[in-house]
Amino acid sequence: MSISKDLLNRALHTIRFLSADAVQAANSGHPGMPMGAASMAYALWMKQLRHNPANPSWPNRDRFILSAGHGSMLLYSLLHLTGYDLSLDEIKDFRQWESKTPGHPECCRTPGIEVTTGPLGQGVGNAVGMAIAEKHLAKVFNRPNHDVIDHYTYAIVSDGDLMEGISYEATSLAGHLGLGKLIFLYDDNQISIDGSTDLTFSDDHKSRFESVGWHFQDVKDGDDIDAVTDAIIAAQKDPRPSLIDCHTHIGLGLPTKQDSASSHGAPAGDEELDTAKELVGWPVKPRFLIPEDVKEHFRTSIQRGKTLETEWVKRMENYAQDHPDLAKELKRRLAGELPDGWEKQLPSYGADSKGVATRNASGDVINALASILPELMGGSADLTPSNKTWIKESVSFQRDSPEGRNIHFGVREHAMGGIVNGMAAHGGIMPYSATFMMFSDYMRPSIRLSALSSHPSIWLFTHDSIGLGEDGPTHQPIEHLASLRAIPDLVVIRPNDANEVVEAWKAAILRRTGPTLVSMTRQKVPIIDRSVYTSAKELHKGAYVLADLGGDNPDIILMATGSEVHLITEAGQILAKEGIAVRLVSFPSWELFKQQSKNYRDSVFPPSVTKRIAVEAGRCLGWHQWVGDQGDIISIDEFGVSAPSDELFRRLGFSVENVLERARKLLE
Repeated sequence: MSISKDLLNRALHTIRFLSADAVQAANSGHPGMPMGAASMAYALWMKQLRHNPANPSWPNRDRFILSAGHGSMLLYSLLHLTGYDLSLDEIKDFRQWESKTPGHPECCRTPGIEVTTGPLGQGVGNAVGMAIAEKHLAKVFNRPNHDVIDHYTYAIVSDGDLMEGISYEATSLAGHLGLGKLIFLYDDNQISIDGSTDLTFSDDHKSRFESVGWHFQDVKDGDDIDAVTDAIIAAQKDPRPSLIDCHTHIGLGLPTKQDSASSHGAPAGDEELDTAKELVGWPVKPRFLIPEDVKEHFRTSIQRGKTLETEWVKRMENYAQDHPDLAKELKRRLAGELPDGWEKQLPSYGADSKGVATRNASGDVINALASILPELMGGSADLTPSNKTWIKESVSFQRDSPEGRNIHFGVREHAMGGIVNGMAAHGGIMPYSATFMMFSDYMRPSIRLSALSSHPSIWLFTHDSIGLGEDGPTHQPIEHLASLRAIPDLVVIRPNDANEVVEAWKAAILRRTGPTLVSMTRQKVPIIDRSVYTSAKELHKGAYVLADLGGDNPDIILMATGSEVHLITEAGQILAKEGIAVRLVSFPSWELFKQQSKNYRDSVFPPSVTKRIAVEAGRCLGWHQWVGDQGDIISIDEFGVSAPSDELFRRLGFSVENVLERARKLLE
């Protein structure tokens, strides 16, 4: 595509000033990054990126992530100019109530946004996850002369992205895995909010990235579109992931604020912005100017995108003729549909007083699901034997075995979370990850973003209480369940036995509009006799009546989650023999329970029954909403101790005897 130098310059000015005008109108935002990175973004979007503005979800599109999400107006300008369903009015409403142009890109709000970015470094992890998904699907589905999965993952990253620890983890794994279709453009403007990056950041980028197996290129002038384009083409040809270091000027063209931290996180100011326009011969008024010939130039992306997708659809038709079964399976997976009868092979467990650890039951479920859900793919942060995440019928996902469904994330919890979200956002993959519950702290930003973004990520956490025993308080989660339940739109499930684990996995598989977190034990827990107690299938309601003992009109309600449920069942049986009517409630998920009708909630917890006890080996935070003012909570509000798990539970009050004592005291 050849255009005049004048049209090219005006196209770049349009990106810069449209972005800066929006920030100025909002009196909030980051004008410097869009102005400085406009040329490198143009080189990618108008010369290399394969996308279709008319269909943002075209499966074989190149993925683009603005990891430097504070520069969101750069992306919004590109989306509007190239013809996505993002109107100029939305640009004018930048950062305003219910606009499609929030302060940082949100994937569920704006057409063309792949992932939600803003917390720096997260987009780096997401991009690695997308590249893993592409490489895996390509290996599984492509056949000679039929490259139906064949696209790149691009990201624009900033100094801040590369400073964050998650980027070190994610890029290390990407280099190890040889993700050759992963290309980063580094907006190297040497400015952070505090001032020059020399204050804190003197990494040798070339040595850093080459040492972890990346292809590195240095573009001295990031405004040289031809040089950036040539570097992207060279990156496409290299089998390694690539970083292109583009040296740019933050706030390019601002007379007093170029190359200054003052252009990073605040509007340029009317006088500064007007002068910048005058210096390059750009009209000061009107604001949000898009010359008609510039618009026509950018909108050529629409027809180019339609052509690219049409060609791919034709390739898919030819593929379907030669490989009908593979084509059918690929379409199912890309559509996110489940195969008929997918749940029929799941295990069921008979009553067992000794029981099994719920993490072990989860391992059984993973392997049962893996045989019928080939899209199920994931792994552990170097804790595979402990987390029980290995898919036995598959191999490790490695550089030379991308068909593998077992991912070794290494000791990289931060990156693991971002990578799983990227895989979920890509499509065609049903990703899960696992580690100890304690290390959910390392993953919290990713878990939160999965909820904010409605990613169907599956988070598995084992060793979920003091029950892990001798490893002590550094590894014994106390506040974590309360902390995770505080995240909006995250469904947290703490199953009480192996059969509830099966139902928890079902809930996670069925929930395609948001993330699910399953909390599991290291220690064995009894398997409840479901011929006596209510079926575990009721887990999907969040809380359910296990049994009414001693009468249908309860004097007291005992409720618990996870490994503590067996305490209330044993205590309830003793109280019932004493003539006390006891309701036993398994309460695996607050979030699922809140989704039920008020009538159902009241049927489980009749308002007239005010004597209630909750039992959970974690902080008491939040339980008051369920036990009420006249209830009691057996919880842990101190750090644990290094000791055998049985002794820990007993000394910290998690015993049948203590449940009985507290219940009798409450009934007095």
